[in-house]
Amino acid sequence: MNTKNEFFIVIDKLHTTKLGEERIRKNLNLSENTKPVEYLKGRAGGEISRVGKNFYFSAGNVLITINAGSSTIITAHRQK
Repeated sequence: MNTKNEFFIVIDKLHTTKLGEERIRKNLNLSENTKPVEYLKGRAGGEISRVGKNFYFSAGNVLITINAGSSTIITAHRQK
């Protein structure tokens, strides 16, 4: 199975922890009212790769790290 297909199978299962939500909001300068998981799901479709246990996908200027096994969004950063 290719990486893009594998990623889109888990996209509906994406979630994060409370600390993950705080970290993503801080890193992306999102408001308190923004739901990070929904925000990031809406950006899916950019370049996707898998390195070890993590998926990495870039959408515009955002790089998102997701644990492939648990579908947990670990972090997101603006790319420079």
